[in-house]
Parts: sequence; C-alpha cells; structure tokens
Amino acid sequence: MNTQEKLAALEDIMELDEGFLKPEMKLDEIEEWDSLSALSFVVLLGDKFQRKISGAEIRAFESVQDMLDVMEPEA
Repeated sequence: MNTQEKLAALEDIMELDEGFLKPEMKLDEIEEWDSLSALSFVVLLGDKFQRKISGAEIRAFESVQDMLDVMEPEA
C-alpha cells in the first residue's frame, strides 16, 4: 500500500474528503481525529497490516506522518 492509499484509508476512518490529509498535518488540529477514529485505526492496523498498537503509542502520535509510519506489516 503506497502513501496515497494509506492517506485514503485514514480519510475514510475519519470521514474526511479525499485529498484532505497531508503527512505533515498535526492530529490535534484535525477535529475528526477522536477516540472512535483511534479505535478504527487499531482495527485497520490489525486487518490490513497485521499490526498491534497500544493506546499509549496512539496517544504519542503528533502528526499524520506518525500514523503512516506504523502502517507497515510487522516483520
């Protein structure tokens, strides 16, 4: 999955318009990034990337890029 596809998946989770998210955007500036979006992100990571992530790791995210960085299958 390339970066654009990952961004599209995140936009879908947050119910944002296509092309809205940019890697440099700060999560605290995105109104749609909330606890439900975080839960949906956990499910996405498990289903598409076979990754598990803790709540603490999610709370440490500052930008969209932080989310993109963990959207890789675990080795």
